Amino acid sequence: MMLNRMTQLKERPRSKMLSRSRGHGNDAAFAAMAINARLGKSALGGWMGLPAGDFRKLMRRHFPRVKLPAGVRSKLRLPKTRSLEWDELRHLLLSHRAGRDISERFMADIVCTGCLGSDHLWEDLGLFSRAELTQLMERNFPTLALRNDRNMKWKKFLYKQLCIAEGIYVCRAPSCEVCTDYHVCFGDEG
Repeated sequence: MMLNRMTQLKERPRSKMLSRSRGHGNDAAFAAMAINARLGKSALGGWMGLPAGDFRKLMRRHFPRVKLPAGVRSKLRLPKTRSLEWDELRHLLLSHRAGRDISERFMADIVCTGCLGSDHLWEDLGLFSRAELTQLMERNFPTLALRNDRNMKWKKFLYKQLCIAEGIYVCRAPSCEVCTDYHVCFGDEG
């Protein structure tokens, strides 16, 4: 009963924002991310990890009737030491984009920024559950999402894909099933 009440409280601002959306596929995810970024409840800055111009384009495309708060500043700065990592993640995501909507490019940039956070990716993005992240990945990067057929944690999965692309195999076990760290990659993200 209490969990249901908490979910309702978290959903209220998103529902209000969605009532002003255009009804595109990514609206619910973008609404959650924008609200939680603004509240400081994600690894994203005020512009959700996007340059100011891209943030405005995203908002006009998905939420044209939402007035942007004055003076929104992005406190997020991409560490120079991690810019190559961010670029490689972006290349990976864009090479698997669905190709249905321009906002997939915005989503790729936002997911890359979330990957630089320290929590589970769905939390770093300001989403309400891992299931929302899985839907986001399936909608925006479907061929990549299909590769995660064993339900690996998304951040670990993305970095593993980068390692595989470079021919780097850091896991000591011959397969995931016999690895002593199996729970680290495939465990519950609750």
